[in-house]
Amino acid sequence: MTDRTALAEAFMNGTDWAGAQMAPLAGDASNRRYMRLTKDGRSAVLMDAPADRGEDVRPFVHIARHLAGMGLSAPRILAEDSAQGFLLLEDLGDDLFARVIPRDPGCEALLYGAATDALAHLHAQPLPEGLARYDPALMADMAALAFEWYAGDVDSLRRAAAHASMLAALAQHAADDCVLIQRDYHAENLLWLPERTGIARVGLLDFQDAMRGHPAYDLVSLLQDARRDVPQQVERDMIARYLAETGAPEAEFDAAYHVLGAQRNLRIIGVFARLCLRDGKAHYIDLIPRVWAYLNRDLARPALADLAPLILGALPEPTYDHLEDLKNRCRTSPTP
Repeated sequence: MTDRTALAEAFMNGTDWAGAQMAPLAGDASNRRYMRLTKDGRSAVLMDAPADRGEDVRPFVHIARHLAGMGLSAPRILAEDSAQGFLLLEDLGDDLFARVIPRDPGCEALLYGAATDALAHLHAQPLPEGLARYDPALMADMAALAFEWYAGDVDSLRRAAAHASMLAALAQHAADDCVLIQRDYHAENLLWLPERTGIARVGLLDFQDAMRGHPAYDLVSLLQDARRDVPQQVERDMIARYLAETGAPEAEFDAAYHVLGAQRNLRIIGVFARLCLRDGKAHYIDLIPRVWAYLNRDLARPALADLAPLILGALPEPTYDHLEDLKNRCRTSPTP
């Protein structure tokens, strides 16, 4: 196996961070690893994204530079080695929304307002070159992950009917792919930078999987957060704020928002089950009940009247017994 530590040190030796102290930072659901470097009173972040484990730093670099060019606070790229899978990044600190809000609950509306403003600003900008489309066909396939990994045995005709209904709803209400979507725009990927001004107060992370998609997609990601409870009043207020800033038509946007919410929440349920069953990461199972609650709220909307009975009739509720069964079938160790 490649000695990533030696490769990282060789990379750093080609920069002015040679000899810096390294301390691990929390990772994510990918195979990327992050280290905080400190030297002479300064800090930076090392991203280690091994190509032999399916990672590629080039999309991150491309999107980071695009976002920064739009006046948004993506980390500056200080040094890069795309062949070996290393980036040296500006350190935006540790004040994730998910940490700041519990310390100061009164700031919740302020932070979500800033994050909503950042989306509205981004959506008014030209798209970068080379973005793939997150189109209805792909989204319907991603929603089907809930059947593949979470549901267990489901009749193939039920699966096909649900897929067709999801595809039809997406094609009717959420086919517009006119903006860059970051796809994981939520409180554990957003940093609060109060020393900056305006939209630059929102630090952006984990956007390397960006695609062309519907303007409501990242707002759903923000406000139907799998990892924390966002008050429904905050959700309503931020949707109204986005509509006021962008002039998007309310009825059409509302339908798209909830159709995309159903798609995203089905995908997340499937991905969380897969992270347990395939990759040995059982703690994601504990997040499924919150996502299920979001899914039920979305399915109650008129735009999803045809899909709702197909989903609720086929997927098991996340009862204690069902979730424990998933955990009991979890891999004992992550895949290599």
